[in-house]
Parts: sequence; C-alpha cells; structure tokens
Amino acid sequence: MPYIHFTEEQKQRANSVDLVDFLQRQGEQFTRAGREWRWKRYDSVTVRGCQWFRHSRKEGGHAIDFVRQFYDMSFPEAVTLLLGGESGVEWNQTSKSAPPLRKAFALPEANPDMRRVFAYLIKQRFIDREVLSHFAHEKLIYEDKEYHNAVFVGLDENGVRRHAHKRGTYTQGEQYKGNVKGSDPKYSFHRIGESDTLYVFEAPVDMLSFITLNKDGWKQHSYVTLDGVSEHAMLCQLDTNPRLKSIVLCLDHDEAGIEASGRLKDILQEKGYANISVLQSQHKDWNEDLKARHGVSPITAREHPKRNHSEN
Repeated sequence: MPYIHFTEEQKQRANSVDLVDFLQRQGEQFTRAGREWRWKRYDSVTVRGCQWFRHSRKEGGHAIDFVRQFYDMSFPEAVTLLLGGESGVEWNQTSKSAPPLRKAFALPEANPDMRRVFAYLIKQRFIDREVLSHFAHEKLIYEDKEYHNAVFVGLDENGVRRHAHKRGTYTQGEQYKGNVKGSDPKYSFHRIGESDTLYVFEAPVDMLSFITLNKDGWKQHSYVTLDGVSEHAMLCQLDTNPRLKSIVLCLDHDEAGIEASGRLKDILQEKGYANISVLQSQHKDWNEDLKARHGVSPITAREHPKRNHSEN
C-alpha cells in the first residue's frame, strides 16, 4: 500500500498557515486576547500566526499538529487541508527508514440496536422518524457499541465507506463530535438523488433537519455535508455527479456561515457553475428552525455586520 509523501517545502508551507485565517474559513470564531486570539470552541486554546497553545494541558505547536489534534485527521489529511487540497505523491515503502503507514480507516463497531440514537435525534433534535429510518436502513446512520454515539457514514462513488462523523447522544454537558481517524474529507455524509440540485450543509444534523422541514419529494434531490465549511466534499460530489448543476448553499445563519457561503460561491463560480443560490434558515441553523416549530426556544440568527445579503 503506497505512502503519501509530501516534500519539505509542502510541509513547511502547511505548517506556516495562519491559523486564525484558516479557522475562520472553517467557520470558527475568536475573541482577542492581548496579542493572541482565543478560540471560542475551546476557550483554553489561543492562536497567534501559525502557532497555538492549549493552556489547560500546557501543550501547543504549529498548524499541522493543530489540525491533527482538533480535527482528528491523519498527517496527510492535515497537510492536504492546510494546502487547500494540494496532495503529495504516492511513495511505495521499500526501506525500514520509510515512515510507517497510518492506521487504515475503520468504522466503530455497531451497537445491536439504535435506541439511543433514535431517542436523541427524534426527541432532542426533532428529526422525522421516516427520514431517520431511511438513512438507518441504508446503513448511513448507526449507533456505535462502545460510546453510543450517532455515526454518520460517507461513501465514495463505488459505495465504499470512506468517512464517518461521530456525534455524542448524551444531553448533559458539552456533546462530543469528531471524525473517525482516517476519514477522507471528500466523502463526508451525503445522499445523491436524481434531480440536478445539490443542497450543501455544515453538518449531518443540519442536513437531516432541512429534509425534515422540506419532506415533500426530498428523495429526488442531493445533499452533502461539509463537516464545517471546507469545500472538498461539495466539489467531490459535483465532480462525481456531473448532472448536478444547481447548488443551494444552506450554511448557518451567522457571521461565519455567511462568510463561508460567499467564499464557496466564489469557488463555484471560478469552476464555471452559474446556478448558485444561498438559502438561509430563519434562526441560527436548520435544527434551530425545527426546534422552534416544536415550541423550543431557538438560538437566534446573526447577520453579518458588514454585508447585505438581500441580493443572494
């Protein structure tokens, strides 16, 4: 099995990426902390340029280590992401001095039933039972045996499982979320239909919530999640399915989601796509809209302070 080799120049460029700029492109938010920036998702983490430090654990490093640790990626995946999709070359390992191969992608063992996942997604997230049952029947959603996480599976064009996103189902405290090691970011959770329309979301729960809110004829359309706001999974599905000509960006209705929609729109236009639209939820995201429909107080939307999106 080939090892993916990056040149020293590629690794240096990846390690020198400005983390604030990179993370803002992924939809992350920061607050100023002196000469550094504090990451809102983990307030013990500060970044400055290409360096980061996690004060709670007294550890830090540069951009590649950051992506590997916090985005649960292998070294090749981290370098590829930081370089904007630029890959290395295959190198057949023939000597003992060659670096060892990374662990192959493997799905977590499935639980015999999906009671906790169904309870969480239906009772807490209000996902439609028929919609959830469809994805479960297709083995694209299941419950892992060890931690009872919801596992959202991504297939490649040959139906091979290449990606899995895990979401905690416990309702107390901060919920766990992350990708299975070795996941290929091009093949995140998605479903391809027969129409020419592709709906694009940040995360699996957003996608399932939108489908629940728009059930009429939902199976004819295509849907893809980005595990954030990186364009790789969207572009992969467009390349694999050339009939997809109409792209609807359905990212979060907040400052980061609005900025990401603008960036993705620019990328699509550069690649020749003309039928691009932005569809915003009424509240912060599609699950908040779904919660509001069921009488739960939603997180409100936040407009971008410097942009007028009435034209989208």
